[in-house]
Parts: sequence; C-alpha cells; structure tokens
Amino acid sequence: MSNIDMLKKGIEDFGLEANEKVLSDFQKYKELLVEWNQKMNLTGIEDEKEVFIKHFLDSISAVTKGYIQNGMSLIDVGTGAGFPGMPLRICLPELKVTLLDSLNKRINFLQEVSSKLSIDDIEFIHGRAEDFGKNEDYREKYDIATARAVAGLPVLMEFCVPFIKVGGYFVCLKGPNANLELEESKKAMEVLGVEYIEKIDVKLPESDLNHNILIFKKVKNTPSKYPRKAGKVSKNPIK
Repeated sequence: MSNIDMLKKGIEDFGLEANEKVLSDFQKYKELLVEWNQKMNLTGIEDEKEVFIKHFLDSISAVTKGYIQNGMSLIDVGTGAGFPGMPLRICLPELKVTLLDSLNKRINFLQEVSSKLSIDDIEFIHGRAEDFGKNEDYREKYDIATARAVAGLPVLMEFCVPFIKVGGYFVCLKGPNANLELEESKKAMEVLGVEYIEKIDVKLPESDLNHNILIFKKVKNTPSKYPRKAGKVSKNPIK
C-alpha cells in the first residue's frame, strides 16, 4: 500500500472523509514541514510514512468517540509544528481552530502552511498559555482545548483548562504513562474544575506505539488565580 493510500485509509478508519483536497493538503503540509525543518527544528521525523503515521494520523486520532466535531471551537496549546490542531482542521473544515505557541518561528511556519493550503480562518497566537489563559478574550471561550506535549499532566492541565468553557473538554494526547500521570493529577483536576471522563487507546497503522487520549470534562469555572505566572507552573505543579 502506498503511503498516501495508508493515510487515506487511516483517516477513514477514524470516521472522516479523505477526499482529494484533504490528501493533497497533507502532502503539501509534509513537504513544508521537511523544507522548514532544514532551517529550524520542527520535528525529528522526516520520513514520509513516519510523518503520516506519527504526526498526522496521531493528531487526527483525537476525533475518536466524537468529542471533537465540526463547528466547535478548539485551541491547541503549545501547538509546535501544528499538532494536533492543523491536521484536525484539514479534516474538519468547519472546526474553528486557534493555534498557540510561544515560539514565533513556529507560528510563521504554520501561517505559511495555512496560506499554501488556502485555509484562511485559523487564528494564530504567538505567546504563552500563562498569559493568554488570563486574557478575557480567550479565557473559558473554547469548546475544546488540546495538547500533544511532553509536559506532565498537572502542568498541561494548568496551561489548557483555563481556556475551556464549562461543559467543554480537554483532549490530551499522551504516550504510555497515562495511568501514572492520572494519579498525579487528582489535585489539579479538583482545583482547576475538570473531571476525568475516560482514557481512549489509539491504534495507529503499522506502529506498535502505545498512544492514549485522555478526556476531561470542565465542570466548573477555573479560579482566577490560574494559570499562574510563567515559570511557576512547571516548577511547582499543582499536586
């Protein structure tokens, strides 16, 4: 099976349409990723098949069980090279996506991707979650916050949960340590106003990587002192 056929089947297996435009958008995205990666560090993966599986399909897996739907508003916190926000937007054209990253070079890259794919309705924010999570234009304004990041769960929660409106969801893409991290996050969940809903195990094609998606529902407003100032969150997680 060719790489593009594998990508098509993978997208369809998650219940989404993979038409010509979607597939050509992913092809262009991959080319731009590899091209920009020569001058700045966006990814350690450049092989086409690996990019399709470990970046694109892994990102798209966030739609499993329907927490993320077309028409919702979603903020991707610490989006990096656009994962999972950009692949989700390519597959769900009505998704209202905001991509936030603290590195301006990454935002420039994502704006270039967006322009090359003729996607003109993404909002890009160059800044820190600690600042924008306090900003009333963004605070508790989103149906969904996503993160696919290496930080521990209590830290990610403090970055992401302030953006979510009550009734919305935090969809967190995690590796194999999810259970342990959940244990460490009980205090953060209580303090920030979310409850744990479920852990979804994700099967990616031709990959034995163990990926989980953790789903949390926002049940009450986050106290105004969170997120705390830059530096505080990582140094001193809520535990």
